[in-house]
Amino acid sequence: MQTILFLLILFLIVSFSILLYFKTKTSRLQKLNSGQCPACNEKTKEFFDTKTNTKFKYEVITSRLLKDHGCSGIKEIEYVCKSCGLKEVHSIN
Repeated sequence: MQTILFLLILFLIVSFSILLYFKTKTSRLQKLNSGQCPACNEKTKEFFDTKTNTKFKYEVITSRLLKDHGCSGIKEIEYVCKSCGLKEVHSIN
């Protein structure tokens, strides 16, 4: 009886930790796609020149395509933060 109870508790802990991992991974990816660094919380900066009426954007997050696995495969994208040097690679369908 104790073994079954222990295995049930262990199964619940593992399943909730996997769900928490995927939730934090998707929230970090959403922050990176919006232009905000998840480590240092630096955002995209906009500057406005009143003489020429133009907006300048300083992107904190740069992204580049590492691998493209064909038309139905996944794409691996590397995100790099210019202010803190964070590098993350995410797979996107």
